[in-house]
Amino acid sequence: MNQPERLGKYRITGVLGEGAMGIVYKGYDPDIQRDVAIKTLRGAAADPEAGARPGVSAADRFRNEAQAAGRLQHPGIVAVYDYGHDSGLAYIAMEYVRGHTLSRYLQQAAAGGLAISDDDVLSVLGQLLEALHHAHEAGVWHRDVKPSNLIMTRHGKIKVSDFGIARIESAYLTQVVSLIGTPLYMAPEQFQGRPIDRRVDLYAAGVVLYQLLCGEPPFTGTPDVLMYKAVHEPVVLPSRRPGKQHLAAYDAVLTRALAKAPEQRFANALDFRDALSAVVGRLHNDAVSDATVTALMPVPRPAPGGLDRGTNSVVPDRSTNSVAPPSHFDVAQLTQAEASLARHVGPLAKVLVRRAARECPDLPALYARLADQVSDPSARQAFVREAAVLTGSWGGSGVRSGAAGVPAPATASSVGGQAYDATQLVSRGASALTGSGVPVSAGLQAAAQKLLAQQLGPIAQVVVRKAAAASPLRDPFFARLAEAVSDPAARARLLDALYRLND
Repeated sequence: MNQPERLGKYRITGVLGEGAMGIVYKGYDPDIQRDVAIKTLRGAAADPEAGARPGVSAADRFRNEAQAAGRLQHPGIVAVYDYGHDSGLAYIAMEYVRGHTLSRYLQQAAAGGLAISDDDVLSVLGQLLEALHHAHEAGVWHRDVKPSNLIMTRHGKIKVSDFGIARIESAYLTQVVSLIGTPLYMAPEQFQGRPIDRRVDLYAAGVVLYQLLCGEPPFTGTPDVLMYKAVHEPVVLPSRRPGKQHLAAYDAVLTRALAKAPEQRFANALDFRDALSAVVGRLHNDAVSDATVTALMPVPRPAPGGLDRGTNSVVPDRSTNSVAPPSHFDVAQLTQAEASLARHVGPLAKVLVRRAARECPDLPALYARLADQVSDPSARQAFVREAAVLTGSWGGSGVRSGAAGVPAPATASSVGGQAYDATQLVSRGASALTGSGVPVSAGLQAAAQKLLAQQLGPIAQVVVRKAAAASPLRDPFFARLAEAVSDPAARARLLDALYRLND
C-alpha cells in the first residue's frame, strides 16, 4: 500500500479505513501536537475546479463536508480542522475520535440479545438531538443521520460525523440533486423531491430511536420498496409489535417524529428531546452508561463493505472491493488475522490480509507482512504480541522476534502445559489456542481484574466476568481482555503483564 508520508503539514501515521473514493488516515499535527483523522479524496475526483462544471461532483460534496462541519463547534459533532490539497489528493483534517459507530453497537446488541435501557436510549437521542439543534441553528442540515454516522466513544459520548451531503442554507450545492441519502432513514419528502428543511434530520433521528427500541428500522426492503413504504404506509408503532407492548409510552413521540407531513413533526430538535424526556420522566444523562458501553463492545472483526456499511445507500457506494481468500489458508486463520489487524488499521484489514495471504506461504510469513502495514511503533509492537499468541511463539515472558519484528516460530511451544510444534500451531490456526489451554480459575480472574482495572477502572469487573464466560481457557481469555483496551501500547503492556501472572 503506497501510503503518503505527509499531507500538508500533517504526518501520516496509519490507515483507519478505505472506501471507493479515498482513504481515511490517522495523522499527527506537529503544531498542535495532537492526533487527527485525515479523510482523502483521490485522483480526478479531488479536482479543485470540479465545482465549476455542471452538476454535483464528488469534489463538490467533499468540499461541502468541510464547509458544513467546519462552521460547527459542538462537543457532539466531529470537529473539522482543515481542508486542502496535496499530491493530487483533496483532504479534510478532522478530530480523531476513539470509538465505534452506533451501527456496530446495534449489531452486537442484536447478536447477543441485549437490550439498551430507557436511560441509555434517552442519552443517545438526547445527545444526538442537541448536536442537531446546534447544526440547525447554524443553518446546516445533515440529511444523512443514521447509526453508521453516529460514533459512540468508550466514554459513552455520541458524536455526529459525515456531513458530506449536508445542506448549507444559501449554498449553490444544495439546489442540485435532492434524492440523496440512505433510504432506511430518508423522510418522505426526500423521496418525493419536495422542498426539505431541518425536519428531515428529525425524521431520521426518529428512525434511529425506533431502531434502538425495536431492534430494526420501521421499514425494510429494497430502495424502491422503502420509497413506497415511507411515502404511503403507516408506521407500525412499537407497542403493536410482538413482545413490545411495554414500549407504548414511546408511541406518541414516534408518531410525531415519523409523521409523513413535515408540519406534523416536531418543530425543532429540542422539542423532540423534551418530548422524549417526558416519556422517561427525567433529562437525559450526559453519557451512555459504562455498563451498556461494555456490554455492547463490538466484536473486533472488520466490517464488510468499507467505511460506511450503510444500507442501500443512494449515494455512490463506498465499499471496499472484496478479495477472495487464498485456498492454502484456513478461513478461520484469515478471520483471526483480520480481527487482529483491524484494531490498528480499521476495515482495510480485510483487503490487506487477503492480498498478503496470496503472497505468503505460511502464517508467520503472513503476520510478518502485515506488521509492515502498522506504521505506529507502539501499535506495531502490540500487533506483534498478538501475533505471537496466535502463532504459538509466545513464551509467557517475552517474544522471540523474526522478520519485521514478528515472533519467529519456536521448535516447540507450550500452550496449556501441552507441547506443540510451531508448524502444527500454524496449520491449526486460531482453533489450536481455543481447543486447549490452561483453564481460567477464580484466582486468575481476580489477578487479571486488578491489572485491567488500571486501564478501565470499575468496568474491569464486568469485562473479566464476560470474557471468562465466553472464553474459559487462558489464551483466548487474555485476548478478550486485551480487546477492551483501545490504546495499542497499553494493550501490549496488559498482555505482557497477564502472561507474567502465576495463578
